[in-house]
Amino acid sequence: METNFFGTVAVTRTALPIMREQGSGTIVNVSSISGRYAFPGYAPYAASKFAVEGFTEALRLEMLPFGVYAVLIEPGSYKTDIWEKGFSSIQKRENSPYSKLLQAVLQFSKRSSETAPPPQEVARHIVKISRTPRPKLRYFMGRGAMPLRLIRLFPWKWYEKLVLWALRR
Repeated sequence: METNFFGTVAVTRTALPIMREQGSGTIVNVSSISGRYAFPGYAPYAASKFAVEGFTEALRLEMLPFGVYAVLIEPGSYKTDIWEKGFSSIQKRENSPYSKLLQAVLQFSKRSSETAPPPQEVARHIVKISRTPRPKLRYFMGRGAMPLRLIRLFPWKWYEKLVLWALRR
């Protein structure tokens, strides 16, 4: 929460007075597809990204009258250091009722991290979005993000079945 949410708020609070005064600007907040659809084992990360989502939605509505746009980047998996940091911090307990689920989540996550595209793709999109005169609120990008975008059209139960099926593979 400290980095993903409170850090985002602190940087935003610093930039907003300047943008308000000039009557224009774009705040680009990097969330995650996990900020829309939580995955088992990712609860703290998802909570921090859900917070960024709510903050940015409200901020956008508050700042539009000043000509300032708040934007969410919602990437799927990308090849960054977050994977190794996350994997190395996990403490496995063999007698845990969650050990089987944790193992499946770790295998799925490792497969995702190994085949993920480079993060420069996201950086290029951010530059392009920051130059857009009237950017949208949300930008999904990356493998895994686009299919999940469609899931909102279906009952939540379908998402649950899809995730649990993917973890059994």
